[in-house]
Formats: sequence, structure tokens, C-alpha cells
Amino acid sequence: MGIEGSYRFVDHTADLGIVVRAGDIKGLFRNAALAVFDIIADSKGPGLEEKRMISVEGEDLEDLMINWLREILYLWNGEEYLVRDVAVVELSKEKLRAEVVVEAYEPKVHAIKTEIKAVTYHQTRVGPADGGWEAQVIFDT
Repeated sequence: MGIEGSYRFVDHTADLGIVVRAGDIKGLFRNAALAVFDIIADSKGPGLEEKRMISVEGEDLEDLMINWLREILYLWNGEEYLVRDVAVVELSKEKLRAEVVVEAYEPKVHAIKTEIKAVTYHQTRVGPADGGWEAQVIFDT
């Protein structure tokens, strides 16, 4: 399942903002993670994939989204893995657990598009919208 059409960029001075949409809240967290890696690197390489379980907590949905994306971004910034797929297995207003499929970054295979340094709390929102769910997140680039 592709990420096409599930997020769009928003204007923001000096940083990068996105609005992510999905039919349900689990899909929203999945699409947000996939959007981050769609922004970071081009296409899937032929490398070996592995699965990781990731758990995060937050005080509310906005905090949970920020902590989730920070953990996802660490896979790139800290371990040089690209996220290829996400299956959210548990989600409440304060906790998320997901199985994440990652692939090791290969400089000869993966083209880097945009470097995301950090996920910010600035203008973050998560909530129901138009019969589905929507989140806005701003990244420091």
C-alpha cells in the first residue's frame, strides 16, 4: 500500500510542514511514519528488510504523534535505517505499539531527498477531520 495522496506539504518558514490524512487513527500514525521516509529518501532498494517492534507513550494524541515520529526518525538519524512499512498493533490516546519494517540505507541504492533533523511541537495537531483523521506536523530541516 503506497503513501501517495495521504499527505501534503504546508507552507512554513524555514522548516517543513506536512498534513497527513487517513480513514482511521491507526492509519494516521502509519501514514505519518511513511510520509517522513517518503520525504527523506527515494524508492525502495533491493536490500534486506527486517522487522522491529516500537513502543512509545505520550500525554495525549499530539504528544504521542511527536514521540512516535521522533522514534521513527531515530531509525534514520541514529541507525541509518529507512522505514518501508508500518503495522500499528496497539493504539490508545497515550500509547502506541507498532511493527515497523526497515531496510538498511545503501548510498549506492538510495537517493536522499531531504534531511529532517527533528520533529517539533510547533503547530502540531491530531484529530478527526472530514470523516477520517488528520494530523499536522512541523519538522526542523
